[in-house]
Amino acid sequence: MFKVLISDNLAVAGQEVLRADAQIELDVREKVIPEELLKIIKDYDALIIRSATKVTKEVLAVAPKLKVIGRAGVGIDNIDMAEATRCGVIVMNTPDGNTISTAEHTFSMIMALSRNIPQADQSVKAGKWERKKFMGTELYGKVLGIVGLGRIGTELAKRAQSFGMSIMAFDPFLTKEKADKLNVKLASLDEITTQADYITVHTPKNKETAGLFGKKQFEKMKSTTRIINCARGGIINQYELKEALKSNQIAGAALDVYDSEPPTDQELFSLPNIILTPHLGASTEEAQINVGVVMAEQVIDALKGGMIRNALNIPSVAPELLKEISPYLELADRLGSFQGQMLDGQLKKITVKYAGEVCDYPTDLMSVAAVKGLLAIMLSESLNFVNARILAKERGIEITETRSKDTHDFTSTIAVQVETDKEKREIVGTIIGKKRDPYVVSVFGYHTDFLPQGHLLVFTHKDEPGIVGRMGSILGDAKVNIAALHMGRDELGGEAVSILNVDSEVPEDLLEKLTQTAKIKTIKSVNL
Repeated sequence: MFKVLISDNLAVAGQEVLRADAQIELDVREKVIPEELLKIIKDYDALIIRSATKVTKEVLAVAPKLKVIGRAGVGIDNIDMAEATRCGVIVMNTPDGNTISTAEHTFSMIMALSRNIPQADQSVKAGKWERKKFMGTELYGKVLGIVGLGRIGTELAKRAQSFGMSIMAFDPFLTKEKADKLNVKLASLDEITTQADYITVHTPKNKETAGLFGKKQFEKMKSTTRIINCARGGIINQYELKEALKSNQIAGAALDVYDSEPPTDQELFSLPNIILTPHLGASTEEAQINVGVVMAEQVIDALKGGMIRNALNIPSVAPELLKEISPYLELADRLGSFQGQMLDGQLKKITVKYAGEVCDYPTDLMSVAAVKGLLAIMLSESLNFVNARILAKERGIEITETRSKDTHDFTSTIAVQVETDKEKREIVGTIIGKKRDPYVVSVFGYHTDFLPQGHLLVFTHKDEPGIVGRMGSILGDAKVNIAALHMGRDELGGEAVSILNVDSEVPEDLLEKLTQTAKIKTIKSVNL
């Protein structure tokens, strides 16, 4: 028997699936407070949650039987993923269950913004008749800018096209060929900011996307631009959005998600040019039933040794083999993440190369780990070992794998090569020592030797005296401490690449200052 706890609201249809299985003992306790969860979690093999329950390090520490955490929905920011992985607990979600619902809600927000529907409704109910005040605008012929053209963004594009809108999309992992098939124009973030009449975001919130739209972007927008967020709070800077709306710098906004929920900003509530809904993106009967049933089925399969679907942290392999290949999976993931954060241009092809003893293991899983790490910048909340290749294919990205038993300096190496419309770059890593730590031994053709972890500054430059010293002075003045320096060059006085381990993340304005004053060619901040 397996004991399953549901600690948040889950559709009855999902509960019925669990109760129908003779090996499942179900306990439904909606709205479990943290103190209660800490007391009872020790007895359960699986925990099914939504967004209210927080699965912290403390919860996992007192859950020795826990094998599976099921998030009925997409977002997993309420789960300590790193600690769950360390404890060997599978974390899974249901990334596809609310695709249509969220796309429809986003388009409803666009239409409501265009025709002032909530404001007009309130006016009529107050006994007024203000037709001139609520003059609207047509969608026909307008430009919709979509940031993140995944499943939700694609479904939104289809609906907008049926209204005669033109679509611009920013997605670094979408090829031009795939965009052409969708009748979508690929654009930079700046092009969308300056040209779109409507802008909507469909990305996870992470280091790359937090504050993606703020004061600088609002100043570049047309005064008629309207912006919508049904993805995650914080992707749009809420305070700076409020200021842009107050000054009529942009025409309007619609939010379904907030920096903290429920929101408490009364000044934001009072603005006449914003529409607010209480996180309703997935709130349809169909989506809730679908998510509940799919999650119940996934948890049962995982507990009973069946196929593990939509696992976010653990691939579907035998525990003994997983322990053996985990260092290589971690290495592949970090090499992919490094490449994703260094990416320049539209991604076209990913090649994962294996050499040496690593070829004796299932390299297909390692390739998935590399692709997953690379795509996670834009797609982290919906990515897993099952769908990473599929999501890449949907974007027209070619994935290839090469294997060779021959290697020179190491017993095994993994290389991740990316090809964009601008460049082809490769990074190579290996596993070293009794601890089986991942090391990067080559970056873009230059020999290096460093641990791919923490905050890194990666910059290219001429091999000449003083560059690192100037970098150190600028970083020191900004209170950024350098922990280590690694450098590779092709020849004395030639081209070089340097990697700095720093103790804190370097802000964008400081990167710009380094570029201007330290005689470097390119610089990127990488967080692993």
